[in-house]
Amino acid sequence: MEIKCRCGDKCIKPVSEVLKDIELFYKPCRDCKTEKIRKFSPLAEQINLDEIDNRFGNCKCGKRQLDIVMAHVLKVMIDEGIKDKKANLRNACVPLITPGYLTDYVPFLPENSLVILSSEMNKECAERVIKEVPEVKGVLKGDARKTVGIKDSDSSPHIYELLAGCDLRCDIIQTPYGALGIYKYQHEIHIEFPQVHSPKIEILEKALKDYNNPSVLDCTCGPGSLGITCLKAGARKVVFNDIWHPAIETTLINLEANGFPVKFSGSEEELIASGNNFEVYSTDIRELVNYLDEKYDICIVDTFPGVDTTEFIEAAGKLGKNVVVI
Repeated sequence: MEIKCRCGDKCIKPVSEVLKDIELFYKPCRDCKTEKIRKFSPLAEQINLDEIDNRFGNCKCGKRQLDIVMAHVLKVMIDEGIKDKKANLRNACVPLITPGYLTDYVPFLPENSLVILSSEMNKECAERVIKEVPEVKGVLKGDARKTVGIKDSDSSPHIYELLAGCDLRCDIIQTPYGALGIYKYQHEIHIEFPQVHSPKIEILEKALKDYNNPSVLDCTCGPGSLGITCLKAGARKVVFNDIWHPAIETTLINLEANGFPVKFSGSEEELIASGNNFEVYSTDIRELVNYLDEKYDICIVDTFPGVDTTEFIEAAGKLGKNVVVI
């Protein structure tokens, strides 16, 4: 399967390339500039806004400190009337770096390494941010408190609005079986921030320890993180399923990007694609029993926060010996 970003640019790279020198990706060089900006104090009281442009805080290495980049974004928002001059960095917008990699220092960003999310943004301001702030590759409008995606076939989906640029991001997830790179079109797939230890991965690791080369059904796979973790852990077979088609699209991207070649089935229903030891479906979890004819060692149920999992667990119980709710 050939994978290309919707924007037509080379946003998708093999994860092996993304991980190469990842520890240096956000590191400042000796000449990088820092700016001590108080996040809860009005930006206009700390810096002359007229001085902020793409040269402000820039270094010959091409990186700028995240706070400096956010100050540039906020300056544009103030210019456009989205924010007033009392606005501070903390209430400007949500910064989503890409690749999403946990650092113990404020990251210094190269070009096209940031997607921003704001509930107040408009298209004109977003297009200006993309044009004037080189680190920003995509601008979204939405409420970060609302989860993106769909619960089941009885629910309506919720997505953010992509106002400008490209919002494809890659998150680096650490697992006991090696690091994963998980791509997401962020207006369609829920936001997850990098952690030293992922609670979801820790729950899955405990379940996997009880088996040698298990068969796994990831009933609500999202972008594929947990199922791909199982493949890296040596599962003999993994079935990915999600009712949300954008989740399946990103699962296929992430399988390929993480080194698991995908072959399309030619169908948009039932079996979507497969590989050497995996299959990909897109249906309601309650309908899976109509398509699968075997019992799996582990069935993973990973739903949105606050969702009643009763029906999910019941459906998974018909297909697996051990239902793991994450």
